[in-house]
Amino acid sequence: MLSEETNQRLTRIGPGTPMGALLRRYWQPIAAVAELDEVAVKPMRLFGEDLVLYRDLSGTYGLVDRHCPHRRADLSYGTVEACGLRCNYHGWRFDQAGRCLEQPFEDTVDPDSRFKERVRLTAYPVEAKAGLLWAYLGPAPAPLVPTWEPFTWPNGFVQVVLSEVPCNWLQCQENSIDPIHFEWMHDNWGARQRGADGRNSPRHLKVDFEEFDWGIVYRRVREGGDERHPLWTIGRVCLWPNALFTGNHFEWRVPIDDGATLSVTWFFSRVPKEREPFVQDRIPYWWSPVRDPATGRFITSHIMQQDFLAWVGQGVIADRTKEHLGRSDRGVVMLRKRFLADLETIAAGGDPKAIVRDPALNRRIDLPVIDRAILAEGQPADVLRAHQAGRFKTYGDIFPHLVGQPDAVRRAFEDAMGFSVR
Repeated sequence: MLSEETNQRLTRIGPGTPMGALLRRYWQPIAAVAELDEVAVKPMRLFGEDLVLYRDLSGTYGLVDRHCPHRRADLSYGTVEACGLRCNYHGWRFDQAGRCLEQPFEDTVDPDSRFKERVRLTAYPVEAKAGLLWAYLGPAPAPLVPTWEPFTWPNGFVQVVLSEVPCNWLQCQENSIDPIHFEWMHDNWGARQRGADGRNSPRHLKVDFEEFDWGIVYRRVREGGDERHPLWTIGRVCLWPNALFTGNHFEWRVPIDDGATLSVTWFFSRVPKEREPFVQDRIPYWWSPVRDPATGRFITSHIMQQDFLAWVGQGVIADRTKEHLGRSDRGVVMLRKRFLADLETIAAGGDPKAIVRDPALNRRIDLPVIDRAILAEGQPADVLRAHQAGRFKTYGDIFPHLVGQPDAVRRAFEDAMGFSVR
């Protein structure tokens, strides 16, 4: 268990908090690139700050304070121009660095005034990579947006899924280093949600955790398996500081504020060899709900919705003074100790774990990947079709991760694959 003081230290992420200062030193995925194809200005709340994300007519991205510094109007109702965002109240215009470029009335009555030079919005840099928009809210100099290995794989259908989860970010991320929950929540309990019989899945016999440059690897052995299985020899990755990487997808847990988290998931599906070369012109995105609107209850039909329920069930901020950790929780303990060590590192002026500053290294950052050859090199269509058929039989859905995949995205996926399984 943790003391209340330590729990507060690890969970609070607003401006001026130690953990907020730590997480701000990493680029965070905050939206899909395609979101701004539809609406060029989007209100956002990140790390307890109310902000506006936009793309101007020149294609430049900005992330700025939501309130105009003139009379505090809401800039999420502003309009984009060739350069920057214009407030709809009195026409003041700002660029992506927060500089005031124009004050129409002031500029008319006093063309020589330097008033606008004294006005500035809070602004954060934004970069596009892998179909995602990334924001950096930390101190200069900013590190590089990581080029994770899957971002470089060709011939893949990628989709981005977002959800807003009403709880603190840390209980979401601690799920990333908890292998035992797969057996009970997703396999056993999940099967019961789908109406399966009461037989349980193979038990975990052994788990291990190992820190490496980019996070913590967890390994496991289940009944019927041994230490030659890839789940032990390669494992899965708790990606630093706030993500899970499973080989074919990433899950980021981005703090909205102390009591809410933006779940950003990036999925890669390799197309059949017969469909190569495949180039995806636009990476689709969609929002997946957390609650059933008809009942108000949390959705439990899909894998990540089950995770959401587990996270939210701990309370808005989990009370870790009342927990009783067991041997399966060694990874959770490692995670917390590393965060506390990183807090000491940045307090001393150093970089925390997994900051990327070397451009040569960032050409491609390899991670532990089960089935790397399949994902990077592909398989024949009949093999992939059989895999999808098995998934559909087990889950009743060829996309069991999150509920609500739009028909247009599913059709695009099936067109990319060249077959349908339903």
